[in-house]
Amino acid sequence: MKKRFSIITIVLLAFSINFNGAPAPIHTNSPKVIAISFSGAFALYPLMQTWAVEYNKTHPDIRFDIQAGGAGKGLTDCLSGAVDVGMFSRELTDAEKAKGVWTLALCKDAVIPTISSRNPALKQIQIRGIKKAEFNSIFVDRSITTWDDLLGTKNKGGKRINVYTRADAAGAADSWAAFFGKKQENLKGVGVSGDPGEADAIRKDPFSIGYNNTLFVFDPKTGKKLQGIEVVPIDVNGNGQIDPNENFYGNLRQFLKAVNDGNYPSPPARNLYFITKGKPQRKEITDFFKWVLSNGQAFVNVAGYVPLPKAVIADQLKKLAK
Repeated sequence: MKKRFSIITIVLLAFSINFNGAPAPIHTNSPKVIAISFSGAFALYPLMQTWAVEYNKTHPDIRFDIQAGGAGKGLTDCLSGAVDVGMFSRELTDAEKAKGVWTLALCKDAVIPTISSRNPALKQIQIRGIKKAEFNSIFVDRSITTWDDLLGTKNKGGKRINVYTRADAAGAADSWAAFFGKKQENLKGVGVSGDPGEADAIRKDPFSIGYNNTLFVFDPKTGKKLQGIEVVPIDVNGNGQIDPNENFYGNLRQFLKAVNDGNYPSPPARNLYFITKGKPQRKEITDFFKWVLSNGQAFVNVAGYVPLPKAVIADQLKKLAK
């Protein structure tokens, strides 16, 4: 038995030594895995997942770690070094720029005012819409507190408008508040964490009002509004009714065209960004960024977002080349 063991050992050693007497290298077809981590805006999360899947088809060595948590989390994680890249859904403040945050514009989407599809006054709201000043009165100074106050029906004991806002630091909240000249901290209401949480709260409450990113209102595959949630049309010209040129909420394609054409106001339409602490130096990251701004743009519209103008894309590519 000992003899047979010795023979097997010698044979195995022979196969593990090369002709120079050195241990033979272990060959493997598995590529070296390189991780790139992302966190931040719920608005960018669905598109980032699409990009990761498509990029891996030609770059199987890259492992993407993607976490949503709001634009504020993306900024904090980026600055602390907890992630390589932040996903960001608003413009940087001067104070944030002073911390060395580097941005790369990617595409556009929008924040949309939302209500429950079970709201008893849905038809009337869709016909008249809500004016910018009225949104301020609902979300900020609370001078409009019931649906009867808003619609002018003045019934005693009218149903209260249950306002929902974001509890986490969110680009969606900042972009929505910026529409009527405010900031996230000015918004009042029940705080809910995350876009999915806000959408769910609005869906369940017939007397709710809130706001959501585009892909938490529309299904990117069917283009239809997600079950239980409805859009509050914005009365852009303030004439007390939704005119034909303000009525573009029937499906996702129609809405994205309105964002692209500038018929939907900006804010709450806005650019979406990748952010890093200083210009990224890792080749794997810059290579992915270049792909996003070139081949990756083919997936922007399909995934439910609005591509940036070609001139803006060219400027972003120049930032990477500097």
